[in-house]
Amino acid sequence: MEVLKIATAGSVDDGKSTLIGRLLYDTKSLTTDKLEAIEKTSKQKGYDYLDFSLATDGLVAEREQGITIDVAHIYFSTAKKSYIIADTPGHVEYTRNMVTGASTSQTAIILIDARKGVIEQTNRHFFINNLLRIKEVIVAVNKMDLVDFSEEKYNAIKEDFETLMGKRDYQDQRITFIPVSALKGDNVVNKSENTPWYKGETLLEHLEALDMAAVSNVGTPRFPVQYVVRPKTEEFHDFRGFAGKVYGGELSVGDEVVALPSQTKSRIKDIYFYDKKYQTASRRSSVTITLEDEINVSRGDMLVKVGDLPTIEKEFTATISWMDSQQLTAGSKYVVQHGVNKVLAKVEKIHHKIHPDYSGIDESASALGMNDIAQVTFKLNKPIFYDKFKNHRTNGSFILLDTQSNNTVGAGFIS
Repeated sequence: MEVLKIATAGSVDDGKSTLIGRLLYDTKSLTTDKLEAIEKTSKQKGYDYLDFSLATDGLVAEREQGITIDVAHIYFSTAKKSYIIADTPGHVEYTRNMVTGASTSQTAIILIDARKGVIEQTNRHFFINNLLRIKEVIVAVNKMDLVDFSEEKYNAIKEDFETLMGKRDYQDQRITFIPVSALKGDNVVNKSENTPWYKGETLLEHLEALDMAAVSNVGTPRFPVQYVVRPKTEEFHDFRGFAGKVYGGELSVGDEVVALPSQTKSRIKDIYFYDKKYQTASRRSSVTITLEDEINVSRGDMLVKVGDLPTIEKEFTATISWMDSQQLTAGSKYVVQHGVNKVLAKVEKIHHKIHPDYSGIDESASALGMNDIAQVTFKLNKPIFYDKFKNHRTNGSFILLDTQSNNTVGAGFIS
């Protein structure tokens, strides 16, 4: 079954957690004990309705304050698809959490409070979705019940957001607007009688109808080698396979490939998944590949098709989302983890800080603080094989690790 990864975004009290809870409730994805707990807590709080945000806000602080602090991943399925929703925080100080939650998503849902319309945080959320090259963005105009399901109000918000769309630099993006009331359930799973003027799909109908190929990172295949398989048995005494995951496209038996960094050529002999052989390894499938020639391939190497080589360099410039309390400064050293490879890197130059509300850049920045986004150049102690993030989301992204603590301190998208 196809799996669609979704990131939610919205300002405080726009109703992200409530929307997800409503999706779970109306698709009958909540367990009996979870539903009973929601009913009990809602009653204790004096609500005359079910507080669906309790289905996702797992931290005690989240439940007490009624806000989302950490990224929660919610899983549910319908007859057509399986879904993984990253419920990300809306606060400015949790920008790094939103980047983390959205970095692996194929679709984003941006919530807008119908009473407030497009605000500064909306700019920020749209900027991050644009930065992360998310192809499908759904703008859910929520709390329509609090503006009497006004078509005029909905159209005004839609018009303001379309103005914001003109500022993006990533045009390969489809934007869909849906008027909803997460609390009441209007246009979430079921069509609303309160919006006869809206002729489009409900939120779930739209998600169900999405073409996975259209929203996914389909392109040049990349096969980072995770492990060299050498069974210690008599039957497979001479077996030498390379285990990993296929990213970007497909690899098939007979394809001529290049092993990086050695740049030695061979052809794919067999593709295994456990004990079964396949003619083609599809995108995002984990397989073991054997080659026709005995060439030197190790963990951290990469197999790519002949004629489709990535960039092989000891220097690159990337957009960085900084996530640590310790500042990033020019000359600082970090470990770049790119796929399974770890390479020592030095910050060569901070070009400029980017204001994620589309208000411009700061060219005077000499350091990055937590939640800052900036354009930075790194020099590495050995080459890596990478693609631009806009062309290949997996092979164009990396994380930065602190050399002392090994903590993740930043995420990067190669430009």
